[in-house]
Amino acid sequence: MSETGTSLSDLKTMTAEAGNSAALSAYPAKKPEKIQIIDAQKRAYGTGRRKNAVARVWLKPGSGKVTVNGRDQSIYFARQTQRLIINQPFLIAGRIGQYDVVCTVVGGGLSGQAGAVRHGITRALENYEPTLRDPLKKAGLFTRDARMVERKKVGLHKARRSKQWAKR
Repeated sequence: MSETGTSLSDLKTMTAEAGNSAALSAYPAKKPEKIQIIDAQKRAYGTGRRKNAVARVWLKPGSGKVTVNGRDQSIYFARQTQRLIINQPFLIAGRIGQYDVVCTVVGGGLSGQAGAVRHGITRALENYEPTLRDPLKKAGLFTRDARMVERKKVGLHKARRSKQWAKR
C-alpha cells in the first residue's frame, strides 16, 4: 500500500486487496492443540464454582480416593446423590478409579459444594488429559451453573413470599 490513490475507485481497490490478505491471515488453518498443565508434583489443578461455593481441586493418578477438606468423600458428603455428582466427570470420561482427588471447598451448603467440586474436577481433568475436553463439554460439565439465590425484596417476607392477606 505504498502507492497513493487519487480517486475513490483507487482507494476501493487498495482496501479490497489489503482486506483479502488480512482475512486469509486472520484465520489459522488449524486449531492449536491444548497442552497438559501439571505442577512439579505431577498434579493438575482446577477451580470450580457453584452458588456461593468455591472448590480448589488437585488431581493426580492414583486409586480413585477423593478427599474433601481433609476428610473422605463418604464422610464429608453423606448423601449418595452428592457423591454421584462428584463422580460424574470420571464416569463420562471413563476414568473411574484412576485419579486421586484432593480438594478444599469453602462457602455455600453441601449441594453447592458438591457442584463446585464437580466443576473443579472437570477443569482439572481437562488440564491433565486435554483429549477429554470434547466428551466433558458435550455433557455440559464445563458450564458454570449461574443460578443464584434470589435476593429478598423490601416489603416481602422472602424473595417472592408476600405478607399474609387479612380480610378484616
